[in-house]
Amino acid sequence: MLVVHHLTKSFGRLQAVAGASLQVEAGQIVGLIGPNGSGKSTLLNCIAGTFPPDGGSIRLDGEEIAGLPPDAIFRRGIARSHQDPALFQRMTVLDNTLLPAKNQRGERARYAPFHRLWRDQERRLAARAADILDRLLLRRLYDVRASDLSGGQMKLLELGRSLMGEPRLMLLDEPTAGVAPNLAHEIFQHIAALRAEGMTFLIVEHRLELLFNFVDHLYVMHL
Repeated sequence: MLVVHHLTKSFGRLQAVAGASLQVEAGQIVGLIGPNGSGKSTLLNCIAGTFPPDGGSIRLDGEEIAGLPPDAIFRRGIARSHQDPALFQRMTVLDNTLLPAKNQRGERARYAPFHRLWRDQERRLAARAADILDRLLLRRLYDVRASDLSGGQMKLLELGRSLMGEPRLMLLDEPTAGVAPNLAHEIFQHIAALRAEGMTFLIVEHRLELLFNFVDHLYVMHL
């Protein structure tokens, strides 16, 4: 599915990624570990189109995608979450979940009619958001502002937002950072359930015990 070969990325004189290679097959959970500064997040950013790589290749189902902009990568079925969830703190859980799908369809967030009668398309989006929040055990928090969530709930909401785009491959950057151990395990159980339905994951994670229990393959990046 995803093949990264000899990828390089520098920022000025700092070489953030030096010849990284990895492969992710469809339906796998693949872990990526390494010390701080080894380039893990930068590698995810290159795959997601945030940074164009300086060299090497990134192939998705045989198509070269290195250097494509983030929206083009997203349309090909790759979604990326971040270590610090990029949530709209004053918006509710439901509104945060709906926003990526609405933006994908070209609607500006400030005009998104969250609180009026849904048109057919909006009803479908709302139903999908409800299903996602239900499976992530967030449905009871529909009307709660993101600012009132716990750290673990914010991580789950970030995962739910990514799922609204119906991705095939999810790039997760430290999905359990700052989360209590019991909720961290719950997050990985959700990931495993999604994998059982055919979704694919590349995960940067520092909790090795979780990776050892859930991943199919593990790659290590070095300084």
